[in-house]
Amino acid sequence: MYEKKQKKEPMPLLDFSSLMLPFHTQALIKLGQITDPITGKQSVNLELAKRLIDLLELLKTKTQGNLDPNEEDLLNQSLHQLKSIYLEKSKDSMP
Repeated sequence: MYEKKQKKEPMPLLDFSSLMLPFHTQALIKLGQITDPITGKQSVNLELAKRLIDLLELLKTKTQGNLDPNEEDLLNQSLHQLKSIYLEKSKDSMP
């Protein structure tokens, strides 16, 4: 009998971006910038988006002085992008 060979799922890199990008992606979903892969819909949840941004800020604080320049740039750019979108969405939701 023949057994089908299953393709091995590629392992994500074991680096700083693998740690922070899931938070970034989830924040983009909660800011309504990306379709939620589970629901297939775009929706905004500013409270949860803010929590995810705060987690990235915490990560920045806790890793200060321990990141290489590329990692630091990635984290700073991520925070800048998310905060800019958050501020814009917050203005839109005000009466």
